[in-house]
Amino acid sequence: MKQFDHLMLFFLLHTCCSTLLTLAQAPAAAPVVAPKAAPVLAPASSPAPPGPTNVTKILEKAGQFSTFIRLMKATQVANQLLGQLNNTNNGITIFAPTDSAFSSLKSGTLNSLSDEQKVELIQFHIIPTYLSSAQFQTISNPLRTQAGDSGDGKFPLNVTSTGDTVNITSGLTNTSVSGTVYTDGQLAVYQIDRVLQPLQIFDPRPPAPAPAPAKSKKKKDDDVADSPADDSTDNSKAVRFTMGNNVGLFGVTAIVLIALISL
Repeated sequence: MKQFDHLMLFFLLHTCCSTLLTLAQAPAAAPVVAPKAAPVLAPASSPAPPGPTNVTKILEKAGQFSTFIRLMKATQVANQLLGQLNNTNNGITIFAPTDSAFSSLKSGTLNSLSDEQKVELIQFHIIPTYLSSAQFQTISNPLRTQAGDSGDGKFPLNVTSTGDTVNITSGLTNTSVSGTVYTDGQLAVYQIDRVLQPLQIFDPRPPAPAPAPAKSKKKKDDDVADSPADDSTDNSKAVRFTMGNNVGLFGVTAIVLIALISL
């Protein structure tokens, strides 16, 4: 009986040792890793709105328009265009002379102009409507510029198109469009190689003489009353009256003399 107990104890010890040895040799279980959360994507940013249309920046980027830009800033026309293009739906067309176009002017031309004339000169290169190159073929002349009156002798500007050539005349300047600087459906900027000289500034016409004032009827009546003919008539009457008085006086004197002699 004791031998049986020893065998059972031995069997139990052997089983426990085998189990512990098996557990020690088994690979450790991989740690449980929590699944990664999906990255949160930021919403796509909308494109930045376009900046205001700036004519001077467009011309600066194109190059060779520094004199025109300087005059636009000095006369405040640049600020006016900035407001027109960004606060209204009005289109603008600009004929921009190059620096060489200004250099070809007679020396001292710009310095001889008053501030008002410089404003008019720059405005004469601006049409207050958008004109595409195709519209030059059907345009009505003369064009009205921002300088004002397009009548003969003032600020007339005529544009004609022959094939691919666009000709411009101011009455003193003849030139043509030599290229497109910028166009977006609201603003069009075209390069020209001569400065457009308006008649009003560079060849002003003398004002028409004022008509002579018409004489009133009363004035005419007064002139007739005081005419020399009336004076001669009155003078002749006075002479006859004086002669008659002299004859009467002479007669009275003769009678008195005769009476005295008789005594």
